[in-house]
Parts: sequence; structure tokens; C-alpha cells
Amino acid sequence: MFDPFGDFGTMGYLRNIEKLKDLDEVKVQEHLFFVANLESALDHLAPENSPHITYQSFLDVHKILFDQFYPWAGVDRDMLGIGKHVGKGDGIVEFEQADRSRLAVEWGLKMGVDKNLMRRKPGTIMGAFAWGHPFLDGNGRTMLLIHTELCDRAGIAIDWASSRKDSYLQALTEELWDPDKGLLDGYFQPLIRSVDSRVGRLERIMAVQGLDGSSGVDQNVVYQSNDPQGQFRYDEMKIARDRSLGT
Repeated sequence: MFDPFGDFGTMGYLRNIEKLKDLDEVKVQEHLFFVANLESALDHLAPENSPHITYQSFLDVHKILFDQFYPWAGVDRDMLGIGKHVGKGDGIVEFEQADRSRLAVEWGLKMGVDKNLMRRKPGTIMGAFAWGHPFLDGNGRTMLLIHTELCDRAGIAIDWASSRKDSYLQALTEELWDPDKGLLDGYFQPLIRSVDSRVGRLERIMAVQGLDGSSGVDQNVVYQSNDPQGQFRYDEMKIARDRSLGT
């Protein structure tokens, strides 16, 4: 059980407001708050309200979505001072460490605000957001909304209804290990549609498989917290990514 605050017994999973301990119940509540606050989050991202999409946009969207459930919503791992090392599966992926998470997200944003790059590299940009993984939970939903807004501004949309969860997660995992090589871009390519307006965003987002937490991106994440092997796993993956990026 991931317990970075050290108070699971009294405050439930990740200090949720309802003090729920059963993960199935937690995922149900997360989804309820996501659905209830989805339109407000999308309105916040609209160009007239947010002319520029920045790292603060990530924090704002996360807070709008989950503030009624997680008292720390809108505060990233580095700000909280916990969860330096987090990963997915049994060593399959180690995400960016907390003090560099913002840099990873901002790398994606620097590409994403360029409409031409957004059209060419939607997978590379999504991969940068996923690598950053700034929050203890709710990353998948938050980056989905930011990515959708950036796509809209670039005049494209991802046809999530034609995507399959397992295939997407596999492509995303490959992108994390070997970034900016077109792996997730290639997966998205047949799913890209041209759009002339923001109509249909809700439908596109709700078509993503696993949003209810039954088998979603966030639930697939297993956290190792700050255990002694965390730095070793992170260094191993960082070396592989740096080699892929030529840095």
C-alpha cells in the first residue's frame, strides 16, 4: 500500500477527505469527482480564461478536479516533499523524480504550445507529461485534459473511442523508455482527426477506456515510494532515456 504520508490507518488512502481505505471505493469517488468537475476544468482551460497553458495550468486543473476529495489537490510531489520516487508495475517504469517533475512537464508544454509540433508530436508531448508524473494520484486524468486542450488549439483531436487501453498503455510505456522517437506518435497517428471547434470534447474525453478507475491509467500505477531501491531504478531508466535523447 502506497502510504507516503504515513497515516493510512487514520486518514485513509492518500489522506482523502472521506478517509476511505478500500482502493475500489477510492477509485469510484475519484471518478465521481472527475465527472462532476470535468466541465469546470475544461472551462478553466479555454483560451479566453487561460490564454497560456503553463505548469500552473496542471496544478489548477488537478485542484479543480480533485479538491473535494484530496486536500492536497493542486500540490505536486515536490511541493509536498514526499513521493520522490514513484513507478509503475514491478520496475517497468520509474517516473521522473519529484524535484525534476516540473521540468519534464514544461518540456512537453514547450512543444505542445507550438501548434505545428502539437500536430506532429502528440505522443511525444503526452509522454513528457507522463514522465513528469507530478502528482501522487490523478495524473492520467489531468494530463488528458491538458493534452486535449493543446490538441484543440492545434486544430486536431484524438479519437479515443477508437483507442484500446492495453495498446495505448503499451505504446506509452515504450515512449517513456525511448522518448521522442515517434513511438507514441505512431500510435496516435491513425487516431488523429481534424476539428474546427471545441464541440465534442466531453464526448471524446469520456470515450477514454478506464476513466472510471476500473482499469485506468492511474490505477495501473504502483508506487514504490522512497524505498532504498528507488534511486537505483530511477538512475537506470534515466540513463536509458538520456541515451535515447542523446543527452
